[in-house]
Amino acid sequence: MAKVVCGLPLFATFFCVTWSLLYDFKTSTATHCKVPNYLPSVSAAIGGFTPQRYVWRICIGLHASPRFMIAVAYYSFHTSIHVGKHNEFYKTLAALTSLFHIIEVSSLIGLTYVSSTENHDLHEILFIMFMAGAILYMSMTIYLFSWGRANNGRVLTYSESKSLFYKKLLLGLNLFVFLLSIYVFLRHNWYCEPGVYTLFAAGEYLVVVTNILFHATAALDFQPACVSLQVGKLVLPKEEDYISDFLNSRSPPLWQQRMQEIDSLPP
Repeated sequence: MAKVVCGLPLFATFFCVTWSLLYDFKTSTATHCKVPNYLPSVSAAIGGFTPQRYVWRICIGLHASPRFMIAVAYYSFHTSIHVGKHNEFYKTLAALTSLFHIIEVSSLIGLTYVSSTENHDLHEILFIMFMAGAILYMSMTIYLFSWGRANNGRVLTYSESKSLFYKKLLLGLNLFVFLLSIYVFLRHNWYCEPGVYTLFAAGEYLVVVTNILFHATAALDFQPACVSLQVGKLVLPKEEDYISDFLNSRSPPLWQQRMQEIDSLPP
């Protein structure tokens, strides 16, 4: 499931950028100050042209529902461990982490279906919400993982250690590239230097890829788990079935068990 959920946005990103370079190069790489640029931004690649826009929207739409399921599943994953006297606070943080995950996915859906050419201001707000939700979610996940899984002298398993290592590495890369991309974007707006916007676009790709790979570590966290959907009518046993089970039970009633315990006590 993780391969499909993460593979869809990866494929969509690769397809949209590649198709834009091959068939819409001049338009997709144009800048406001007309300086040379060799890569389209993510917003230009996914929302400005067809069939890129259709492929991106289909892939993001298909991967969204499992993402919401995973967000809820991670709450159960974190709260399955009791951390002692601070457990209620720990559970609150776990709920907030899942909320940040839901905000990230919801914002991604929003900026997918509202392109920068259709409503630039709303697209920008949704992008900020997406990045804020993603960074908070990734940071909180690492914090909860380190706290809960290594609590009360508990030693991380090999799979947990591997997952935590990749999470820290990918968050570090994501933050570094994101901050560098902000600097490059501002520099492009200030000086309009040739090729600088290309660096910004490349940074965007890395931010997207590291975010997707971070979510792919769920495959390590839920290794033994599986998802099943049951379709059909829930049939509850009838009242007479309960009575029959009670009468046919081999174990004696509770009061009889207590009397037997009293009789067995030494005088």
